[in-house]
Amino acid sequence: MHGMDPQLIENARITLEGEQARLRLELSEEVEHPRVAHGAQTAAASEVSESQRGQQMREREEVHLVSINGALARISAGTFGTCLTCGKPIAPERLEVLAWATDCIDCHASKRR
Repeated sequence: MHGMDPQLIENARITLEGEQARLRLELSEEVEHPRVAHGAQTAAASEVSESQRGQQMREREEVHLVSINGALARISAGTFGTCLTCGKPIAPERLEVLAWATDCIDCHASKRR
């Protein structure tokens, strides 16, 4: 792992496992939608948009959970902290903020262009 600090890896693992547990809990809870009491169109429209927002949030959380699971798998495999695009080490500062990062800052920036 390019001589990566074992403490950084351990901190990342703890962060990732905590986030994984939080997301699994949130995703396991059924989203409850308020019932429209008066059949008013505005209330119905509001409920639809709430439902769509809830679905979008759920999809983002599912994608995030996949990222976290991938990072935990890379820790187990001994490849954590290596850019999946170019193979160079990911800066420890980046991993401290985004433990699930899959690319170094240079590769990440080039994808954004």
